[in-house]
Order: sequence, then C-alpha cells, then structure tokens
Amino acid sequence: MTKIIHKPNEGGSALLLTLMLTAIALLILANILYWSSSSALLTHHSIQYNRSIAAGEAATEKVLSQMRQDFLYGGDALVVNNLGSYRAIIPSPVDSPYWTGWQFDDGNGGVGQTYVLSLSGTSYTVLDSTYAGLQGYVTTYTVASHASDTTAAVSVNAGVAQQLQLTQIPIFQFAMYSSGNMEISCGQPFEVTGRVHSNQELFVEPDSALTFDSGVTAVVDILFQRDPLDPRGLTPNGTVVYENPAEKIAPVPALTLPIGTTNTPDAIRQIIEPPPPGEDPTSPLGHLRYYNECDMLIQVTDTGVTASSGEINGFGAQLNSNDVTLFVSTNNSFWDARESKTVESIDIDVGQLTTWSLTNSFSGNGVPSLGRNFSSVYVWDQRHLPGNELGAVRVWDGTQLPPNGLTVATGSPLYVWGNYNQTNVANLGTSNTTTSLPASFAADAVTILSTNWSDANSANAVGNRLASATTVNAALLTGAVDTTTAAYSGGMENFPRFLETWGSTIFTYNGSMIKMFPSLYATNAWNNNNNIYSPPTRNWAYDVSFDDPTKLPPKTPSLLKVVRSNWTTVPAGVNVASSP
Repeated sequence: MTKIIHKPNEGGSALLLTLMLTAIALLILANILYWSSSSALLTHHSIQYNRSIAAGEAATEKVLSQMRQDFLYGGDALVVNNLGSYRAIIPSPVDSPYWTGWQFDDGNGGVGQTYVLSLSGTSYTVLDSTYAGLQGYVTTYTVASHASDTTAAVSVNAGVAQQLQLTQIPIFQFAMYSSGNMEISCGQPFEVTGRVHSNQELFVEPDSALTFDSGVTAVVDILFQRDPLDPRGLTPNGTVVYENPAEKIAPVPALTLPIGTTNTPDAIRQIIEPPPPGEDPTSPLGHLRYYNECDMLIQVTDTGVTASSGEINGFGAQLNSNDVTLFVSTNNSFWDARESKTVESIDIDVGQLTTWSLTNSFSGNGVPSLGRNFSSVYVWDQRHLPGNELGAVRVWDGTQLPPNGLTVATGSPLYVWGNYNQTNVANLGTSNTTTSLPASFAADAVTILSTNWSDANSANAVGNRLASATTVNAALLTGAVDTTTAAYSGGMENFPRFLETWGSTIFTYNGSMIKMFPSLYATNAWNNNNNIYSPPTRNWAYDVSFDDPTKLPPKTPSLLKVVRSNWTTVPAGVNVASSP
C-alpha cells in the first residue's frame, strides 16, 4: 500500500486558488449587480425623459389649441392681444389628476410658464402646400415648454418646441370663391382664369367647353355633375379641362373669415350689415363689418340723405348737405325684371365723388380727420318702402375712381351702370388693368347694367332692352340665390346678374368673384326664360394686379389658415429663442 505524502506548500496553494476564484466570482457578481442597477437607472431615466417630453408637448399643444381658436375667431389681432395669457397656460390637476406633481417652465427660468413668442413679426409671402401660389400675411410663433415630474425618484427635465404659422389670405386672390357649395355651368365656351375654391362641394357642370387655367380646390369634393337639387337633372352635357391636373385637389382645409364662433354663409352675411346697438367695433365681427371699416358713411332715410366720416373717428365729421347732393341722388327708379319690383335707387355719381374727394375733405384740405386718402364708402338705406319696391344702391359714371381706388359696400342690392374703373379707352374690352385702380363691391347682390341701359326702357320686353359692350374692373363680394328643387341658382357664370339682351355683345369683367352668403333682399330665383335677360358673351378674367398686395381693393377681407411647421425637443436649460 502506497502512502501519499502531502507537501506543506500544496495545501496553501489550494487555499489561495480557492480564495482567488471566490474573489473573481464576487467581482463578477458585483459587476453584474452594478450593471443591473445602472441599467435600471438608465431605463428609469429614459422613461422619465420620454414622459417629460410628452408632458412638454402636452403643454405646447394646450397653448397651440387656444391660439388656433383665437386666430380663427378674431384673427391675428386677438392672438397678439392674448400673448400674455398664453404664457400662463400649462397642464394642471384641473385638467387631470395625472398632472399632480408636474412642474413646467419656459426654459428661460420662468416656472409655471410656457414660452410663446413671434419669431419675426408678420410678413407677406407666397404660400406652399395645398394653397401653393397664394400669398398671405404670415406670422410665425414659437411655443415651447419644459416639464419634470417632481414626484419621481429621478426627476428629468426635458422640453418641446413647436412652430405655428398663422396666415391671413386676402380673399380677392381667387377668380371664384364660395363660402358654401359652388356650381359652374356654361352654355357657351367658358375659360376660368385664376384659382377656384369652394368651402363645401364644387359642382362642375358645363353644357359647353369649360376650362380651368389654375388651381381648383374644394373642402368636400369636386364633382362632375349638377347639384342633386338641380331640377335640370344630374348630368351635364359639356366637357371640362383642368390645365393643371395636379392642382385639382379635394378635400382641403377650409378657408374662413374670423367672424366669431360660427362661419356659416348666413353668419358671414353680417359683414355687410350695420352693427346692432352696443356692438364693439373692435370685436372679431365688428372689425370685419364694412360699416365700421369704410372711410365714409352715407345714410338715406325717409327724410333725406346725410354723409359723414366713418368709425375711424367716431363718425365725427359731417359733410355739408350741398356737397352730398353733388354725388348722391334718390330721384330715380327703374324696373328689375328678375325681382319684379320697382327699384328705388340711391344713385352715386362716382365721377363727382372722385372730383369732390380731390378738392374737399371732412375737415380742411386733404383728409386730416382720416389720416389717409379717401377710398371707401358704406351706404345704409333706412327708408321704409312698400313691398313692391326694392331699395338699392347704384353706381354710375365710374370710369375714374379716387386716387387710391374705391370700395363701395352696402347691405342692400347694388347695380353697376356702364363702364367702371377704366380711364384708358384703348383698354376697354381687354384684360389690361394697368390703368385701373383697386376696386370692389360688397353687397346683397350685384347686377350689371350696360352702357346702353335706360331707366325709361327698363319695363319693356327684354328684346327691347338691348345691351352694349361694357367693361367692369372690380372685385365682387356678394350674395346669391342657391339652387333648390324649384330652380337652378344660375351658377358662377351668372353670379353678376343681368337685365338686358346681350347675345353676341361682350361683357368684359376683370376682378375676383366671391360668393359669400344667401341674398336677403334680391331673392328671386335665376330664370333665363322669363323676359329677364339673355346672357352676354363673357370675356372674364381674374385681375392679376390683385397678386400685388399694394393693389388689393380697399378693405379687402382676409381668409385664415393655420399651419403647423417645425417640431423639436429642447434640452433643459437651453434658450428656446433659437429653436426649432
């Protein structure tokens, strides 16, 4: 039997090896535990960071929502007025118990605040996206918020910054615009130059060849059919060509006026009406009323005519009555075959008004009470007329306008008699508006009376009411009688109304046609077969001078559009003035 003899140093080596292996195992275990702890901490940090980002975004969204509502309600002026209140908007436990313990700051040391600032004021610029090519007054705001959960084991501060573009689009940049449904038909070849937009459905329903030269958009749909209510049936007989098919787009976001909580066509009509007693002229709707915005107010009552300066100086400057009679008359009347009523017209001699504006004022020479040249008139008809008579405004002798152009507005129907806004005889009958001035009409309805119109002949058969070639250069913002099961509306091709036999006689029109509301006073339906009129040969064009903001008609209203642009995260302590 062999005896194993252990050397003394062998036992010590084994113990040392065991201790070393144990130490290595403990070190590995410690590293594993440290890694696990660090990983958990990093995961928790990441979770808190993402929660803070989401909370910061929630804060900016709350502000952006209020800014958007204010802008659509009252335009950029209301947004500017409310900047201070936006900065105090943050999520709170009142919104949800979730926000208990959350702290928000503006990234610049302001606790309990949101960062809100206009980047560079308002600029007039060409728009992109859906309404590419239009121009508008754009104000870009940066809204930013930092957030941290103070109840979390690890509180992480992080922020979000967003940009919001508030855009005001002058409405007279469209060849045709409708706040509701729009219908375009034609019994003869018809070319539409300029953009077309319907805030509801667009019914493209030609009975001849219809061509769109520019973009065509609708909020609901663009349909090659007639309105389902149209008694003529659904199927059009003509053809349609879109010169830029890529710019035929539906649906698109609505373009609305900032008149208040509703933007229905009936509500929009209020912009041409006088305000009710006590309404604030600086309110969203008050600010858009032509009554409040025009330089001159002409009031016609059963006892006479008065005129004064406008709301800009509290209607404080009264015109001499002898001056008023130079350009306002209420002595004429004529028959309107469509309305089947005698029109008791308030006639405005635009030539005499222009002469007066050049040599007189509301006080002294020039127009010191206004601080600018005279360029707009509101006519308020307060007469009490029998039911078989129609109160209306008529402008004539209008080839020469005041130096800054002229807008004539009224809540009544309006008639335009003869050539308007063209002093260069060579440009009559053409689309050349280089010698024209900015001009518009805003009214219940607009009817064109040719240069050959005669009041004495107005009640004769339509075959005896013969039109002569006429040119009108002015934007139209007015009402219409919509299609019903009883009658077609007449469409945009009959948006300006007629009372004469035109046939091959040309009516030249350069401007922008804006169908805004239902007519309230001139309400008889369109009818081309009842001794009313025969349509003109149309030579119509969008007035490209309106693309220049300095040549837009006086008191042009603006449509509103809200665009989200940049979004970014912002580290804690970073000044967001440079973000995004």
